[in-house]
Amino acid sequence: MNEIIRLLDSVARDRNIDRELLVQDLELAMVSAARKHFNSEDPDEFGCEIDRLGGGISLWRNTPEGTRETIGLERLGRIPAQTAKQVMIQRFRENERVSLLEEFSKRQGELVTGVAQRYEGNALIVQLERTEGFMPKSEQIPGEQFQAGDRVRCILLDVRDAGSQVKIVLSRAHPDFIRRLFESEVPEVAERTIEIKAMSREPGFRTKLAVSSVDSKVDAVGACVGVRGSRIRNIVDELGGEKIDIVRWNESSQVLISNALKPAEVEEVSLCFELGRATIIVREDQLSLAIGRRGQNVRLAARLTGWDVDILTPPEFEKGLQTLQAAVKSVEGATDEMLDRMGALGMISVFDVEEIGETSLVNDCGMVEELAVKVVDACSDRAKIVAEEMQRDRAAAELLQAQEGAVVDALLGGRSDPVVVTDQQSESAADNILGSGSSGAGS
Repeated sequence: MNEIIRLLDSVARDRNIDRELLVQDLELAMVSAARKHFNSEDPDEFGCEIDRLGGGISLWRNTPEGTRETIGLERLGRIPAQTAKQVMIQRFRENERVSLLEEFSKRQGELVTGVAQRYEGNALIVQLERTEGFMPKSEQIPGEQFQAGDRVRCILLDVRDAGSQVKIVLSRAHPDFIRRLFESEVPEVAERTIEIKAMSREPGFRTKLAVSSVDSKVDAVGACVGVRGSRIRNIVDELGGEKIDIVRWNESSQVLISNALKPAEVEEVSLCFELGRATIIVREDQLSLAIGRRGQNVRLAARLTGWDVDILTPPEFEKGLQTLQAAVKSVEGATDEMLDRMGALGMISVFDVEEIGETSLVNDCGMVEELAVKVVDACSDRAKIVAEEMQRDRAAAELLQAQEGAVVDALLGGRSDPVVVTDQQSESAADNILGSGSSGAGS
């Protein structure tokens, strides 16, 4: 009978299940087999006890007189034994499911390493220590493919109780995956000497992190990069070449936004707290760098800082201020001091004033309500004109681009005469591009 105890110990160890639960399950299985053999519906008619040390099995029947009638296991036969086996398997699987749920729920958010098994649809199945996890398409790094047997490093994102099984969701696209990689590669981050204050990520392309140090002797950015970039290189290699920008955290939103837009050099930052908007002024030669490829740099900087970010060149910024000044000065009673207060609040264009409204002008700029209403109306009227001008400029740019394309097509097609567009045709084309938008802007 010691063989039973050895088997239970082995199952408990391999499946990480409490041995006592397995013993109790085996006792219930034997009771179920006895009830099956004697066609009993009374759950209390039979009882079973297994010796925890020797493995001996005692099975009995409770008689109406209150005594116990011992039942030999050989009396149960083949069919009840099969019933006992099915009950045991079902109970063991249930215990294993509960064990998996408890264990992996505690490890949620941890960095784990598994082995790629296969793809089911778009989901990657990964073999972990005791079970399989799956990585949905949305949690994979775009363009990344694994072969069977490849090592997969990821975070345990979620654990779901799906009835008869436990579903373990893995991720390589979640921002916390970057955080865990830094904790594994940078001891100062794991020890909380360096703190990752904010993060924004577009998986497979670029990540921005803002870091700070609680120890003035530790350079947060330098420690994360490592000697000759050794630490950051390991993380980039794990991510398949994804770019990582590490910037210095600052409590000042203006400084933080300037840092977040690196490698671009920022000339000035104007914050509008009412709109949650930051207007960034950069030189013409820094504009494309600040915006980034397909707007990626400014988009990630906005997520990192929590501000809506607009980028302007100095001439665009000055033009907006002059337009605002002209609109406000056209209202009788508006003073330079009021204009200065508006600028300090981040109102740098007629569109800002139109969106914010008169309440802020009354509360923060020292205007009476009647004057504030007139200023907002004047800015709204001017905003319509500016919007119409901007639309016409955009249409003209599209028309010029179309002309250049037509000339190129004519030359590539072997035509000797280039396409010539008259002024009248240009005006007609511009009207077509604007469509009904022109009349709407002027109304």
